[in-house]
Amino acid sequence: MLETLKTPGDTKWFTHDRFGLFIHWGLYSMPARHEWVRHHEKIPTEVYDNKYFKHFDPDLYDPNIWAQAASHAGMKYFVITTKHHEGFCLWDTKVGNYKATKTPAGRDLLHPMVDAFRNQNMRVGFYHSLIDWHHDQYIIDSCNGPYREAANRAEMNKNRSQAKYVEYLHKQTRELLTEFGKVDILWYDFSFPRPDGSGKGRDDWQSEKLYKLVRKLQPHIILDDRLDLPEGWDIKTPEQFQPREWVRVNGTPVVWEACQTMSGSWGYHRDEQSWRSTENLIQTLIDCVSKGGNLLLNVGPTSRGEFDYRAMDRLKGIGNWMHHHSRAIYGCTQAPPEFKTPQDCRLTYNPEKKRLYVHMLSWPYAHLFLDGKAYGERVEYAQLLHDGSEVGLGLSDWHAGQAGVTAQESLTINLPQLRPNVTIPVIELFLK
Repeated sequence: MLETLKTPGDTKWFTHDRFGLFIHWGLYSMPARHEWVRHHEKIPTEVYDNKYFKHFDPDLYDPNIWAQAASHAGMKYFVITTKHHEGFCLWDTKVGNYKATKTPAGRDLLHPMVDAFRNQNMRVGFYHSLIDWHHDQYIIDSCNGPYREAANRAEMNKNRSQAKYVEYLHKQTRELLTEFGKVDILWYDFSFPRPDGSGKGRDDWQSEKLYKLVRKLQPHIILDDRLDLPEGWDIKTPEQFQPREWVRVNGTPVVWEACQTMSGSWGYHRDEQSWRSTENLIQTLIDCVSKGGNLLLNVGPTSRGEFDYRAMDRLKGIGNWMHHHSRAIYGCTQAPPEFKTPQDCRLTYNPEKKRLYVHMLSWPYAHLFLDGKAYGERVEYAQLLHDGSEVGLGLSDWHAGQAGVTAQESLTINLPQLRPNVTIPVIELFLK
């Protein structure tokens, strides 16, 4: 098992649990055409607020249903957008009025969500946007937001003070880390400094000061890598991208988590047709764990406060697979290098239990060949994981002659002709 870079946060539970739920929810669920709708369509503040802030009323919101769906899917933690780039806050923040309690919703939406997920024994994570397209002191830059290309942008910035916005940002961080009990993850998003001096980075957020505040209030919290600081973060967060191998920084393996959507958007997008299949999402989870990483899989709830039918369908399908195969995920990591990955497969490994899991992305006829001496020397028993049924080991002399292999070169799994009725079959190997 690879040793990862030592960081201040407590990642031991994180690298065991492997699978979490990302939730992107805000006013952008009402236009239902991407969480960056204000940016893409350059919607002015007064138009956005008169349409969406004025009418936001998630009357069907029941966070217990969300938490139950996530728990059934095998997720062990969640991360919720307390505030996304649009600036809208889900809780009753004391330092601003752009919040759920001032909409027709009329209530704090974050506290009951935290309680619901904790009741399902899931850990709590907060996403908080560094960017804020609504705050009247946030300096409008040329990189993102509805006014990025406005001819009067310089004039609009005349009476703005980024320092005053930073004070607001830090005060909200203090609220989130003192009013909700133990918070396990803090997910800031995002810094965008550019070589020409445009964009925003550590100085614009006073990241060093913000970092010290976070560590003081919640010393063991897991912090992401988007404050534009070279050190202090606990996890690397490849987004909408699947790494080819264990993520490294300066050659050293690090704790990492891929964050990905079920479709193309993070927020609810009614008309999106690019939804990934349940099988593809399970493959992605397996692939992450096989490279020593986690998967944070996103759902964008509707403006009425529900997970839409497509999201619920995927969560149910993943949960059905995890019901039988979660022990090939929890507590698992990349396999030792002496175990070569068979064709069309992924390997995960539980170092504590000394079990190796072969995730079969395709189903070959009759035999699966596990090449290399390590298999022959260390495997003492094999079974299909979904039902615990034994699979035979080794080839007959006649088959071995045809295959051109020896027991020293390869261990052969004898497969049933009928592919198991599970999304992705897994063979569990007990090692000596």
